[in-house]
Amino acid sequence: MSVQAELQKLVKDTLTADASVMALVDGVHDRVPTDPFKAKKAYLAFGPSDAVSDDAECITGDEITLQVDAFCRHSELDVTCRRIVDAVKRSLHGQELELNTNALVEIRVDSRRVFRDPDGLTSHGVVTITAMVEEPEVS
Repeated sequence: MSVQAELQKLVKDTLTADASVMALVDGVHDRVPTDPFKAKKAYLAFGPSDAVSDDAECITGDEITLQVDAFCRHSELDVTCRRIVDAVKRSLHGQELELNTNALVEIRVDSRRVFRDPDGLTSHGVVTITAMVEEPEVS
């Protein structure tokens, strides 16, 4: 499995299993859903990601950055969105999580932003997550 895909699955599974996150959002989606504001009027979706090689002697590693977006349509737009991005941070930042194939060395939440989308109806939160991952040795 791709290192980035495995990390995204871990982040999604971790957020989905966190009751405090799921109390605020309708779901965690790999992309923006077709009917995004169907239930709770808030959801999470993955945005762009990138990986930079961070190899050392005898170690193949990557520094991976993932973006998780929060989209909200509540009467208290910005407040709700801020609660969501903070819950995402608590769920992931510095946690000792495990990947199946690769080794997660570190995961941290580097930044959280909340702003109003151009439609004037949607609050948009952006959470930037950075992870250091070591790949297993290839025999």
